Amino acid sequence: MTNQRIVALFLIIGLLVAIWQGKTTLLDFRFIPENTAISPDPNRISKTADFASSQKPIKTSLPSEIQVSSSPLNKEINPDQIWSHLENIVGERTTENHREYTRNYLIEQLQKFGFSPDLQPFEQGVNIVAKRPTDDPNAATLLIGAHYDTVVNSPGADDNGSGIAVILEIARLFGSTPTATSLEIVFFDQEELGLLGSFAFTSRPENLQTLRHVIVLDMVGYACRVEGCQHYPPGLNVDLLLPANSQTSSDKGEFLVVVGEAQHQDLLASFQGISSHVSELNLPPIVTLPIPLKGILTPDVLRSDHAPFWYQNIAAVLVTDTANLRSPHYHQPTDTLANLDREFLMGSAQVLVNVVTHLLEN
Repeated sequence: MTNQRIVALFLIIGLLVAIWQGKTTLLDFRFIPENTAISPDPNRISKTADFASSQKPIKTSLPSEIQVSSSPLNKEINPDQIWSHLENIVGERTTENHREYTRNYLIEQLQKFGFSPDLQPFEQGVNIVAKRPTDDPNAATLLIGAHYDTVVNSPGADDNGSGIAVILEIARLFGSTPTATSLEIVFFDQEELGLLGSFAFTSRPENLQTLRHVIVLDMVGYACRVEGCQHYPPGLNVDLLLPANSQTSSDKGEFLVVVGEAQHQDLLASFQGISSHVSELNLPPIVTLPIPLKGILTPDVLRSDHAPFWYQNIAAVLVTDTANLRSPHYHQPTDTLANLDREFLMGSAQVLVNVVTHLLEN
């Protein structure tokens, strides 16, 4: 996991520069602070957030135009395909040789699914950027991304083999499907060293010209199903958050979390539209977290590859299983296939496919 202080410093400096240049203003965030200040614990590592106890979760009304169907017209995942990808990529991905092997596999799969992948090298690594050749280059773009590196001595099944495998399944399902919105897939390198790949990607203006929405997957394959296994960051008001997302139990970790900006609630609303149907579809429940002020007050939410897009004022969300707040295998040698929750992973994949279907068709 990235160092939260370094990432927070980058984002704070970047936001101040953006304000000075007139690109954004704090007044845009529509956040009314209450009395409690945020005091993140610098000694705790998390992929989610230190949230203010004073922040009440923002419940976004579902726009009338969002309709999520459970009909057979929706694309269905192939669990065997997803698991096969995991079997091919799970293993430590830290050295250049490790990551080159993974890059070659990802490029081969993307080409098989109809994408045209390009490599975008930067000083410390290489990003993979893939587009469908049939897409209109001027059309609005939906980007789906995940990092493909790991920490040392961890095979990275959940972090982030799970995200990679789900994106490859999305590529298979949509590679040859014409849609009004363009689809772009990006695999970021060196996330674990400080979001280096996503910062490199967003530093190129040509990469951002048509971006409308960004969905970043970072750990979507682990659930804990015993009482007391799900933990929460200090300051998170669970009594307000979970009921606002139609959740009644806080002790078990059986839900997906979607972290997004409060100012881009249309993207969060797409996930909320799915969440109103997941019970009938037997999919993981979804908890959406709208974050104000680009996460300046909650630097822990800036620790995955969605964060650099927030700085660029692009609507982006992080989809996660909450990492070490749930999993004892986070950044450990035990982050293996055997310790994934296959049912939860496949449900997460179907949730993402449903959301992508809606966003590409609208």
